[in-house]
Amino acid sequence: MSGPLGFIVDPAVDAQRRRDLRRMRTVATGLLVFAAIVYLFTRGQDHGILGFVNAGAEASMVGACADWFAVTALFRHPLGLPIPHTALIPRKKEMIGRSLEEFVAENFMHEAIIRERVIDAEPTRRMAEWALAPGHAKRLVDEVATVGAHALSRIPDEDVRAIIVQAVLPRLMREPVSSLAGGLLDQVVRDEAHVGLVDLALDECRSWLVDNEDLFESLIRQRAPAWVPDAVNDLVARRIHTEALKWLADIRRDPHHDVRIALDKLLIDLADNLQHDPVTQAKAERLKERMLSHPQVPETAMSLWTSARGVVIAALEDVDGPVRARGIEEVTALGKRLLADRALRDRIDARICDITVYAVERYGTELTQVISQTVDRWDGKETAERVELQVGRDLQFIRINGTLVGGLIGMLIHAVSLLIP
Repeated sequence: MSGPLGFIVDPAVDAQRRRDLRRMRTVATGLLVFAAIVYLFTRGQDHGILGFVNAGAEASMVGACADWFAVTALFRHPLGLPIPHTALIPRKKEMIGRSLEEFVAENFMHEAIIRERVIDAEPTRRMAEWALAPGHAKRLVDEVATVGAHALSRIPDEDVRAIIVQAVLPRLMREPVSSLAGGLLDQVVRDEAHVGLVDLALDECRSWLVDNEDLFESLIRQRAPAWVPDAVNDLVARRIHTEALKWLADIRRDPHHDVRIALDKLLIDLADNLQHDPVTQAKAERLKERMLSHPQVPETAMSLWTSARGVVIAALEDVDGPVRARGIEEVTALGKRLLADRALRDRIDARICDITVYAVERYGTELTQVISQTVDRWDGKETAERVELQVGRDLQFIRINGTLVGGLIGMLIHAVSLLIP
């Protein structure tokens, strides 16, 4: 629970602390009362064992009262009297906050200390050992997959559309793509990556001709001269249909067909022109602008985004699917490699050091200022009460020790006074 000033409050724990504090106060005060009673009963006895008892009791009272004053002065004015240099925590809480801030900054925010602590901790080795423990790799992959799927599902379509319309498309409009497209096309042709696309186009053309023989022959007859007899037109149309199918089959079968060679040359020339010919580049840029300015482009991009997101989410949510199985394999393999390769662990630890140092140097001041800013918002009286509740029980031992040590010192002084003529 949070208290009214931001303190973390646990009623049950606080109740136990109050009981412990009252108990120790009772013990400390009881010792003071006991010393006072002993002093009263032995008052005037300066010789013998009672003299030592009286001197010890007197010194015990002095020590107990002095330590009571010191402990009480930390949190409030003793007996309600505005004695100078008392109620230190309520009056000096801002100074305490700044001192804590400076202490943390001076002792924890130095590059050498950070690097030493990170290197000593060996974070990479520990992460690798954790990942190789039974069930940990699967747990990690499951958590990442669940968070990833949840994050993707929570992305609003309106935000994605805004990014596409306001950022992606304008950037593509400004960026020249002709040289990039030319270089990509040239590499595709040289790697023969386009061969499959050409084969697919040939197969589709042949399938269309087979399925639409009547339509194809009708188109041929429509373009024949009017004076040619219909029987001749039918014969010619069927012949052209047959030859077209044969021609497509030859191209499909022969990887070195003249048509393929001509198409490759055409594509290479186009790639070269896209990279070096200003006229072709200008045409390509105008084509790009017309395509990107079409109102259907954002809708198409959104459809692609929706489809891709659905596929990724489904793959991530499949507990026994290949994505999670591959993730577990990769995490396990990485853990084994890190444990086996000390040099790799050292490099990763060094990168972690660099990142940590950068973060501390950039944001360390803001982090340490949280201490003083938080303390400044606290009420002085409640701050004293909370601090006393935390450490007051231990501080009561100062009163107890002061009572006991004071008594011993009193008896020692009495012994010395007897020895001095």
